[in-house]
Amino acid sequence: MIAALGPDPLAHGWWLASRAAGVVALALVTASTLLGLAMASRPRRPRRNAARLVTLHEQLALTGLVAIAVHGIALLGDPWLRPGLAGIALPGAMAYRPLFTSLGVLAGWLAALLGLSYYLRGRIGVTRWRAVHRLTLAAYALAVVHTLGAGTDAGSAWLRWPLLGSAAIVLVLLARRLARRDPTTRKGAPIDDGPTRRPASRRRPLPPAPRAS
Repeated sequence: MIAALGPDPLAHGWWLASRAAGVVALALVTASTLLGLAMASRPRRPRRNAARLVTLHEQLALTGLVAIAVHGIALLGDPWLRPGLAGIALPGAMAYRPLFTSLGVLAGWLAALLGLSYYLRGRIGVTRWRAVHRLTLAAYALAVVHTLGAGTDAGSAWLRWPLLGSAAIVLVLLARRLARRDPTTRKGAPIDDGPTRRPASRRRPLPPAPRAS
């Protein structure tokens, strides 16, 4: 009777855990990317709201890193795949769809480095950190390609359409962000240092008072 219902889910527990963690990781990375682009597209906002959004963005990124770690570590227990530590840590070391799994490994490491670099801003400088942080979009793109190429549920409508829809929103926000870039930051553009002040006019010296005779 049990055999007629299909394979026992308990026999694939590690694979199911990795599969669920991968979907959660993708959702968190997508939400973090969308929120980051939305904040960058609206530079003017109340300080209190800005602090809350930054905190939410940070929490989404960190939780996404945890889900990515669970996604890879859970595969170590899968009796069919058996990737080993090298398979989940090194690109090209896993035999299962090596191209797309390699992109997933690269996306995981890149997301980890970029997420943890937030706490090194004081050492590397905020300007340099912001330039490096833009690679988050590359990590997101690698994760999307990895999911579509190696994900077991990539052909399912419940995953494919939300994934493609959110990717389209990311592209729209990115285009909006690029279109609204401050022209003063572009090369060769004049820099606005604020309201200009007219130099104080020089007063003519008063003629000496006549001496009393």
